[in-house]
Amino acid sequence: MSGRGTEFRETLLGTFRLDGEGRTRAARLDLRASADTVLRPAGTTEARVTGRIRIAGWADDPYLVGELEISPLARRRIRYRLAFTADGRRLTLDGWKSVTPLRPVRSMTVLPCTLYEEGNRVGVGTLRFPLGTGLAPFLASFRFPRREDADALVAPRWRGEPGRTEVWYTTATDRVTGDGLWLHHELVAPTDGSRAHAHGWVAVFPKDGPMEHARFGPEPWQGGTDGFGTGDVSVRPGRLTGTAGAFTWDLAERAQDTPLFTFPRWSWRRPLLPAAQILPAARAMYDGTVIHNGRTLTLKGAPGASARIYGHGNARRWSWLHADLGGGDVLEVVAAVSTRPVLRGLPPLVFLRLRRHGRTWPRRAERPALGWAGAGRFRAEIGLPVWTVTGRSGLRRIRVEVTQPEARTLTLAYTDPDGSEAVCRNSETADAVVRLEHWWGRWRPEAEWTLEGTAHAEVGGR
Repeated sequence: MSGRGTEFRETLLGTFRLDGEGRTRAARLDLRASADTVLRPAGTTEARVTGRIRIAGWADDPYLVGELEISPLARRRIRYRLAFTADGRRLTLDGWKSVTPLRPVRSMTVLPCTLYEEGNRVGVGTLRFPLGTGLAPFLASFRFPRREDADALVAPRWRGEPGRTEVWYTTATDRVTGDGLWLHHELVAPTDGSRAHAHGWVAVFPKDGPMEHARFGPEPWQGGTDGFGTGDVSVRPGRLTGTAGAFTWDLAERAQDTPLFTFPRWSWRRPLLPAAQILPAARAMYDGTVIHNGRTLTLKGAPGASARIYGHGNARRWSWLHADLGGGDVLEVVAAVSTRPVLRGLPPLVFLRLRRHGRTWPRRAERPALGWAGAGRFRAEIGLPVWTVTGRSGLRRIRVEVTQPEARTLTLAYTDPDGSEAVCRNSETADAVVRLEHWWGRWRPEAEWTLEGTAHAEVGGR
C-alpha cells in the first residue's frame, strides 16, 4: 500500500498554427491526470496524463499520453509534455503555464505550447482553460484514491501448494500497423505434488495476414520474488523479454492507470474462489520490438494492459474482454462457469468493470456476478463468433457485443494442474460494440464505443 494519490480532469481550448500554413486550426485537449501522491501546491508533483487531442482537420487522437509537472510555487510553472499521433506521425506537445503573482488568473489558465516531430518544430499553439464552463467540472473531478503498489501485484502468489495455476499475460495493439500482440506466461503446480513447471507462448495477430505464434517450455519453475522467469523468458515490473521459437521480444511497459480488480479485491488477497483476475495497471503503453520470422514489429506507445490470474485451473467455459475505449476509459469483462460441482450448474458468472472518467462502475465487483440476493445478475451468452454480456446496476445498464472473426482467432490448448485439458480461442484484433445507457424517466443513451480490430477477447471451454 502506498497511500493516497490525486486524480483530476482538465479541458483546454485554443488554436494551433502548423509551420508552412497560413491559417490557424481550432483545438481541444481533454486530459486526465493521475499522480501517485497527494497534490502538493507548495512543492512539485509529477503526474501521468492520458486523454484526447483534437486539432481541426488534422488530428484526433484518443490515446494521448504524457507527463504533467505541477509546481506553481516551487518552480512557478505547470508543464505539459504530451505525445500523440496525427496523420500517422508521432508528435510531441511541449509547453508550460508560467505562474506569476502579477497576473495570477491569466498565468494559470493560458498555455503557450510547441509541437515537435523527432525534435523538429512543426507548429505552435495557445490553449486556454475556460473558466466560465470548465472551473466547476475541474474542481468536481478531483479524487484522492487509495493507491496499490502495482509492482507488488506482479510478484508470484504461489507458495508451494499443489493444484495451482498462476498466469501473467499481456496484450497490446500497435497503433501504426493495427497488429495485435499476446504474451502468455503460466506457472502450473500439478495436483499430484510433482514439481511445478512454467510455460507459455507469444502470438502476433497481423491486421492483414496470417497469425503467428510460438510456445516456450515447459521448464522447471525457477522461482522468483518480483515476477515470472524461466529460461530466456522474463516478466518483471516495467519489462517483458523473451525468446521462443522464431520470436524474440523486448518491451518496456509504462503504466497509465491504477490497478483494476476485476474480481473482488478480497478474492486476490484471500484465494477462496476457484480463481481471481486483476490488472496491475488498467491501461499501459508498450515500447520495444517483437522480432519474428525476419519481420520486426516496433511498438511506440502501443496501448494495452498486463493482467494476472491465480487459481486452481481453467474454468469449464469462459469469455474475456479487454477494451481500451480511449480518453482514459477502459472496460474489462470476465464471464465464466466454474468446474466446481455446485457452481458448474449455474449460468456464467459475470465480472464487469468499466472505468470511465476516473470512476469504476459497478462500484462493487461482486454486483454483476451476484446481483441482489441472486436477482439482477448480469448475463453472458458465450459463443463464437459473437458473444454478449448485458446487465444493469443502479441507474445504468450496459450491453457488450464482441465479435471474434474466425480468420483473426487463434486456438491453443491449456493443461490444468489435474492433467485435464482446456482450449482457448483468442483474438487480439477482435471487434466490440459497447453501449451504456442511463435511466432518466426512460433509458437514454449515455455513451457508445465501437472498436474495430482493437479489442482483445477470448472464448474458452472443454
